[in-house]
Amino acid sequence: MDIEYVRSRFIKHFDGTTGSVYASPGRINLIGEHTDYNGGFVFPGAVDKGMIAEIKPNGTDKVRAYSIDLKDYVEFGLNEEDAPKASWARYIFGVCREMIKRGVEVKGFNTAFAGDVPLGAGMSSSAALESTYAYALNDLFGENKIDKFELAKVGQATEHNYCGVNCGIMDQFASVFGKEGQLIRLDCRSLEYQYYPFKPEGYRLVLVDSVVKHELASSAYNKRRQSCENVVAAIQKIHPHVEYLRDCNMEMLGEVKSQVSEEDYMRAEYVIEEIQRVLDVCDALERNDYETVGQKMYETHHGMSKLYEVSCEELDFLNDVAFDCGVTGSRVMGGGFGGCTINLVKNELYETFISTAKERYKEKFGRSPKVYDVVISDGSRKLC
Repeated sequence: MDIEYVRSRFIKHFDGTTGSVYASPGRINLIGEHTDYNGGFVFPGAVDKGMIAEIKPNGTDKVRAYSIDLKDYVEFGLNEEDAPKASWARYIFGVCREMIKRGVEVKGFNTAFAGDVPLGAGMSSSAALESTYAYALNDLFGENKIDKFELAKVGQATEHNYCGVNCGIMDQFASVFGKEGQLIRLDCRSLEYQYYPFKPEGYRLVLVDSVVKHELASSAYNKRRQSCENVVAAIQKIHPHVEYLRDCNMEMLGEVKSQVSEEDYMRAEYVIEEIQRVLDVCDALERNDYETVGQKMYETHHGMSKLYEVSCEELDFLNDVAFDCGVTGSRVMGGGFGGCTINLVKNELYETFISTAKERYKEKFGRSPKVYDVVISDGSRKLC
């Protein structure tokens, strides 16, 4: 993403002067899917693709915002009743409102922004946008600065209160807290976090986008959440201290096998194993053992496909191609039912894997997958 390009658009659309430039990244999650609402761990990292915004206070009580990618301009006030109609502008408006609620005296500003986070690939372009503006407004208007954790919560609250998405904290957290060459293990229950080195010399991290999104996602998500809660309720009768599946092991699950449906049992089995896999991957990274990391990624895909049943034909196909090509690790990334696989690939296998995946996928499904190389990078920051 080019600062000079964003700056040239800002100068053109406003008064010919320049402001301050801020950026926040999208994210990947190496392992730990559907663990967040079960009190478990996730393991995200910020990537080298994100959002860049130029911002300059304009001395009024109005925000004048230009989306460079959409070529769309919106103006809005800062009171609750001033919410703009354009969905992209509601993210910026929501961040302004959430910062005001936290005591930051946000005033009117001019802004232009652009991004290179691929839309629909599960890399959280919306969190990157929210984090960019939360960080910027804190820097420009926050006499009493709010901390980074609160900035992540501003993004999450924006989704909840202004965009109608009941998301967790992981996306915004990774965008704000990201560090180059490090992944972050976030405990979704306590919100404690720890950095782990991710410098896979001799390997590359690449997303292969199936370019499909099946409609099942939201209803299926709610059903799986309900399954997890059903199992927790059954286990609580024997082990009252249990609050989430995170507190359970396979032995406890076995104790209630006859009391829960086969489907609920399978869902819980996946989650309990996935929470352990995150911890296993952290241990492996501390030993610089990327083969074990890859093996755990394949185990996650198998669990999401066969036990949690949130994969789809296209993602299973891409996972099989990765295995056939000798890729170290591969799995569906995100909630499932479409989107990307995330792949840990040895450098010498990279070209063969990508060309084979493109060719075989097109032959089978009649369209080409998209490919995104990602590098683990820094979180929200001021560029100039």
